[in-house]
Amino acid sequence: MRLGLFMMPLHPPERPMAETLAEDTEKSLLADRLGFQELWIGEHFSASSEPIASPLMFMAGLAPRTKLIFGTGVINLPNHHPAMVAAEAAQFDQMTGGRLILGIGPGGLASDWELFGNTDPALRGKRMVEAIDTILAIWAQDPPYDIPGATWTTKITEAVIPAFGVGTMPKPFQHPHPPIAVTARSIDSFGVKLAVQRGWQVLSANFVAERVVEGHWRTMQAALAGKPAAHPHAPWRVARNFCIAASDAEARERMFHPDGANRYYFHYLSSLARRAGQLATLKPSAETPDEAVTLEAIIEDCVICGAPGTVLDKLVALRERVGPFDHLLMAGLDWSGPNAAWEQETMRRLAEEVMPRFRQHVAASGAKAAE
Repeated sequence: MRLGLFMMPLHPPERPMAETLAEDTEKSLLADRLGFQELWIGEHFSASSEPIASPLMFMAGLAPRTKLIFGTGVINLPNHHPAMVAAEAAQFDQMTGGRLILGIGPGGLASDWELFGNTDPALRGKRMVEAIDTILAIWAQDPPYDIPGATWTTKITEAVIPAFGVGTMPKPFQHPHPPIAVTARSIDSFGVKLAVQRGWQVLSANFVAERVVEGHWRTMQAALAGKPAAHPHAPWRVARNFCIAASDAEARERMFHPDGANRYYFHYLSSLARRAGQLATLKPSAETPDEAVTLEAIIEDCVICGAPGTVLDKLVALRERVGPFDHLLMAGLDWSGPNAAWEQETMRRLAEEVMPRFRQHVAASGAKAAE
């Protein structure tokens, strides 16, 4: 049961980019000091509220300073030529001695879809699959390369000089390649089905209702039904928002505080979802009409809140309810105003007071199930 930090990241758009990048670096270093084992960073090209365009570039600066395993959360493959992703991911994996998990997705930001001409959701899905197939093909062979595709052609057949390495694409440190993970946000996710079919890992997004996460496990079980009985599911990560304080009352006050980072986080995300007609994944109840969904109800469902003992009980109940996830990711939030102290306390209490006991519970449950 690894503990990780997942950052889109998300900040108020008026904050200077240099300031938020420095803050996100500090947040990552704190996670490493507290014993978090993974760091996941998102990719967005066209939002000052989500300002990291290259997760690999951001994480490369952290690699020599931490022991963290790095996940791209995610590289939006339809927005890139797959040969560029293959080369950059291989270089990062080599630089870090194999500390990369390649998280991939079709993209989730409407302005990025428009920017790169990927507004058709069906086409985005097809391009994601085409891109990862091309990346894996590049890593699996030596030159010459001649990999056709509906969107991209990857070809080096004439300019190959083996004696000088010209025409040779880099391969990752990990063999045959880094673990691949797919993020999931819809209840009947195509990405989950694809991940199970191919032995990839699943990451359930934090900005979805608990019932959606439960749907991801049902989808995994259904997809695994056609596998051999001994076939285990690949690691499943569940990301959630947290607010932990000395008492339940104090944690709830922070969670709903007008200046609280959790409130801003879900105000931002629910506003974009409502504008795009995609509020369904944030609804605590699927039957609730869009106009009746309140920000408070979304926060209540999506944030695990309370004193350390309460949060432990909620995590145990969550795992029993939604399915046996293997790793837990905490959403990293903005540190404006009072949130720096509040979020640092949440990170510390989660790592030092909650996770040791949660790991004990998971280990004991696994031992009991194996009897």
